Amino acid sequence: MKALVFLLTLVFLSLQYRLWIGDGSIANVVSLHGKMKKQQEENGRLKTRNRFLAAEVDALKHGLDGIEARARTQMGMIKNGETFYMIVED
Repeated sequence: MKALVFLLTLVFLSLQYRLWIGDGSIANVVSLHGKMKKQQEENGRLKTRNRFLAAEVDALKHGLDGIEARARTQMGMIKNGETFYMIVED
């Protein structure tokens, strides 16, 4: 009888170990949920960025307005006949 109680106690403790400390434990699951939430937020941010870049690529492929805007903002180019004014603040 004592051997059976000892065996059942040992089985119970091993199951408790797996529940609280081992793989698939409660702490491990909570940690994984936190990591999953952070990854989903990062994926949402990257999806928004990808949509913006896809729209920019489409504008560059299908029209001169996108190319002109990029040349003006990134390269500082101006059209023929335009006058460039630089405003310097104190």
